[in-house]
Amino acid sequence: MMALNLFCAMLLAGSAVHKALARDRLAPVAARLAGTSAALGPVVLLLAGAGEMAAAVFLVTLPLHAVGALLAATIWASYAIALWRKSGQTLDCGCDLAARAKPVSPAIVARPAALSALALILSTLPAAPLTLDAPFAAAGFLALYLGLSELLATPRPAWRTA
Repeated sequence: MMALNLFCAMLLAGSAVHKALARDRLAPVAARLAGTSAALGPVVLLLAGAGEMAAAVFLVTLPLHAVGALLAATIWASYAIALWRKSGQTLDCGCDLAARAKPVSPAIVARPAALSALALILSTLPAAPLTLDAPFAAAGFLALYLGLSELLATPRPAWRTA
């Protein structure tokens, strides 16, 4: 199961780095999702990024992997709830590397909800040592996840209307 821990850790760390690099774009997004004033956006963004990075580190630290998984589940569940509250609205949720305003659909809400469920499952599993295949499997999961994310970002793909 270390591959799934690594996948979640890579996703969380990447998200934290994304928040640090694109803070000008993501601070207003964080404020809007949190339902706070724009002035608190940078603080909300910093707290979210710090939580994501802590969860990523804990997930790959064997004695702390359950704590990291529970922290990740909490973060992703918070995102799912915040997005669900904005259902139907058009906004840049910050879920992609590129700025893309799109309607908050059930699929957009389901993504962090599913990740939260995965993290909850991981919190119940025993710690697994790092094996040679785990980083490759985690990278494969991440590639599939990012590919699905891009498909969800496509405005009007032919397969949705067919």
